Amino acid sequence: MYDTILVPVDGSGPSDAAADHAIALARGSDALLSVVEVVDVNELSIAGLDTDALLDGYEAEAERHVESVADRAREADVAVETAVVRGRPYRAILDRSDAVDADLVVMGSRGRRGLDRYLLGSTTERVLRLSPVPVLVLRGEERDYRAPVRDDAAAPPE
Repeated sequence: MYDTILVPVDGSGPSDAAADHAIALARGSDALLSVVEVVDVNELSIAGLDTDALLDGYEAEAERHVESVADRAREADVAVETAVVRGRPYRAILDRSDAVDADLVVMGSRGRRGLDRYLLGSTTERVLRLSPVPVLVLRGEERDYRAPVRDDAAAPPE
């Protein structure tokens, strides 16, 4: 059903839950899992911060996030590749989806509502609107949790 599943991560609880769901889907489909984290350089420069001084730290943290997901995927016998990229998150996710020829994007969402969603914008909402491939969104509150990866994960229906 799927050959390549893209999962953008950021180290949050909803992101981890989406990653574990993507691992289960990839395992059931015998698909490649492509894990990406985007370092938002634009946000750093808007805040007036010295981006060069901070990028190494942000990229090192992003590498830890993607490798954590990759380790869980390998433990579940899922083929996995990782990337840390710079850019506007929604655009970088869409570009990465195209680059890896993803059949599905699986993302977590913090479930913001009302005015907060409109003021802050939503990476997930933009990817959902602009993606040429299906996007599975797992909503959740910000907390430290992970969805279980079952050993008996059945293949998705065809």
